[in-house]
Amino acid sequence: MSQISDLRHVTVLLDEAVAALAVRPDGLYIDGTFGRGGHSRLLLRMLGPDGRLLGFDKDPMAIATGQALAAEDGRFVVVQRSFAELSDELRERGWMGTVSGVLLDLGVSSPQLDDPDRGFSFLSDGPLDMRMDPTRGVSAAQWLADASEDDIARVFKEYGEERFAKRMARAIVQRRGEAPFTRTADLAKVVTDANPAWEKGKNPATRAFQGLRIFINNELGDLERGLDAALEALEVGGRLVVISFHSLEDRIVKQFMRRHAKGEADKLPRDLPIIPKAFEPRLKLLGKPQYASDEEVKANPRSRSAIMRVAEKLR
Repeated sequence: MSQISDLRHVTVLLDEAVAALAVRPDGLYIDGTFGRGGHSRLLLRMLGPDGRLLGFDKDPMAIATGQALAAEDGRFVVVQRSFAELSDELRERGWMGTVSGVLLDLGVSSPQLDDPDRGFSFLSDGPLDMRMDPTRGVSAAQWLADASEDDIARVFKEYGEERFAKRMARAIVQRRGEAPFTRTADLAKVVTDANPAWEKGKNPATRAFQGLRIFINNELGDLERGLDAALEALEVGGRLVVISFHSLEDRIVKQFMRRHAKGEADKLPRDLPIIPKAFEPRLKLLGKPQYASDEEVKANPRSRSAIMRVAEKLR
């Protein structure tokens, strides 16, 4: 397996995301997707001696990096949990409703993609795993061994937005009758051969692999739970900053922020003279969605699909 030091991660929208948090020196902050700690390290430089930062990650290698940082800086703690479990962790610490900012940098990290042993990439051969925490849950290989053709097609279509999902699912079920799928290159070849119309500039296995990864890790379900938990965790005036990398994630984030920025006054009678507080907006949208600059995209092509949205808690 590749060593931690071998795999470099370039943090996307580093300065922009931390600036959007409007860091207070004595604030309590959450990095819900620690990764290799790019955002966390910059945030710690802006915190004073009374500030605190709590990091979350499911990946054991990210946790190892986080524990090394925690040993250097007593203001930082990292836990091996999904940010979807944010509420449970914060209640245990007595932090609910007192957090000054929550940062979520979604998706898969460069070290995860670049390490063939993790099974995320179709560009290099490795075990077909795809779990962000390899010690929990079912691997991609295990799921593909038993899933029905309809379920495979649904995962590719819903989570990968793959228009040839049925063709690919049929090809997988036919081939696994001869031998199970255990390697990424094997799966990539089968779905590539089943793709009759390759998109220019995109590997034909991209969407299938994305869909399978999102499903295996319950990424969209975790995001929905995590956003709800983040809103409850924040203090009034606290910031929520989310960086997404594909349309499915961004749609959830956008709809969540807009829903809470709108409030629920439309559910009340039109002639009601005063809107009850429970129906008032809970979030204020701050600025327009932000994208990586041309310079950042040139230096780090993986940043080209990043989109950052920011909101502030009103109540």
